[in-house]
Amino acid sequence: MALKSTIFKVDLQIADMDRHYYADHALTLARHPSENDERLMARVLAFALHADDTLAFANGLTSNDEPDLWKRELTGDISLWVDVGQPEEKLLRKASHRAREVVLLCFGRTAEVWWAQNRSALERYDNLKVLHLSQEAVQALAALVERTMRLQCTIQDGQIWLGHERQTVQLEVAVWKQPKAGPR
Repeated sequence: MALKSTIFKVDLQIADMDRHYYADHALTLARHPSENDERLMARVLAFALHADDTLAFANGLTSNDEPDLWKRELTGDISLWVDVGQPEEKLLRKASHRAREVVLLCFGRTAEVWWAQNRSALERYDNLKVLHLSQEAVQALAALVERTMRLQCTIQDGQIWLGHERQTVQLEVAVWKQPKAGPR
């Protein structure tokens, strides 16, 4: 019998001073049986970094045709494709052709090795941005996980504070690759 996803409810208050975006979001996340707390919280952080009213969670782990998060236009066009982890280069190539802007948030112990192996191939994608979250930061975020979470996220001058009433984590996301030009 197949294992079922675990549902997490997140009330996320975002104060992003860098983008002048202030909003509350009620999120429902399904954690795939193969997903750990670190990846779950990396998805929450990716949402906070790119949040707006049209950003939505997609099938991610369960589908090669969808990212972890995306913004879709009314026409069906994808304006933003956000993936978390260390996907294969061919998936990022596909995303780069399908979306105006592609963002990858990689994290964990193997991220540096993955980047060293894929960097030259990924440099050719003009609309790709690669972000990195340190192992220490993602472990600290994973410590915040509960089935029902009320989180506050403040972003200012590239610094990020994410937490709840008992604990707050301060972190920075490193930019490993910027898009060559603005979104197409």
